[in-house]
Amino acid sequence: MDHLPRFTAAAVQAAPVYLDPAATVDKAIGLIAEAAANGAELVVFPEVFVPGYPYWNWTMNPVQGSPWFERLQRSAVDLPGPHVDRLREAARRHGVVLVIGVNERSPYSLGVLYNTLLTIGPDGELLGVHRKLVPTWAEKLTWTGGDGSSLKVHRTPVGPLGALACGENTNTLARFTLLAQGELVHASCYIALPVAPADYDMADAIAVRTAAHSFEGKVFSVVSCSTVSPEIVDMLAGDDQALREQFTRPRSALSGIFGPDGRPVTEPLVDDEGIVYAEIDLARCVQPKQMHDIVGHYNRFDVFRLHVDDRPRTPVTFATDTATDTAAGTAPPPTAPLRAGTAGPIEEDS
Repeated sequence: MDHLPRFTAAAVQAAPVYLDPAATVDKAIGLIAEAAANGAELVVFPEVFVPGYPYWNWTMNPVQGSPWFERLQRSAVDLPGPHVDRLREAARRHGVVLVIGVNERSPYSLGVLYNTLLTIGPDGELLGVHRKLVPTWAEKLTWTGGDGSSLKVHRTPVGPLGALACGENTNTLARFTLLAQGELVHASCYIALPVAPADYDMADAIAVRTAAHSFEGKVFSVVSCSTVSPEIVDMLAGDDQALREQFTRPRSALSGIFGPDGRPVTEPLVDDEGIVYAEIDLARCVQPKQMHDIVGHYNRFDVFRLHVDDRPRTPVTFATDTATDTAAGTAPPPTAPLRAGTAGPIEEDS
């Protein structure tokens, strides 16, 4: 790479307008505009920001939570669809690289939702659609896992950019797959988790995972986490005082920007809504990689080998499909926009 970018990154810590995709996209567009006005060229939003996280999986039994699943399914995002088009247009209007999490509605099944990260270029192009590979623990009641086709690093004006959702940042092989494609900027997208076990400090967990990836890969990480608004507490806890206290417990969210030495570039934001800004200079990645480059000289590829199946998976294949491996059950994606860079044009400002 002849030119190593230097730019301002913005990590958004905010709550969605819960289960209201249009209003949440409105809020996101406002935050994109605010970040861009402060010089940000990369803006990262939380996991499933549109239109929120299924906290009921942690506080209700599956039967009680089923009507809430239906509410989320009805308010999820289609790809392609109008909500994504508005986010693409906002990225284009403000000239930013955007990473944002959405609940993606399946094009073929009412019972399938994906925890999806969208990566959008400054021209509004949909560069990447990454479906979380493994929903964590209680999340399996809501989300279906994605496949290896979306474990991609995208060449952007801010450098080679990869993104993972929440617990995926604990998955060593997923992280290595991105690093091995030349990732230098990593977007880590989280949700506030006040409903975790009592001895689990989510803010510490986020910081440890972010520092680990930055230090191991000698990369910058932009970590964005959602918050739990009073409206979310009212909707999900109601008059249950024990639940209300659980939903409002401290140190449930952390957002910030970490450098290739594993340290925060600036003070992270804990719990409160806001935007963390920091300057990223990718030239700072060069000298640390001379010491430990785990995707280069500091590895033994004659000893270790990682095989990644990056073929997209579909529920059915047909003999008339071209380039289809029916024995393996793989096929081209069900809709073209699920492949990077294939979404249609967006409307220009009039």
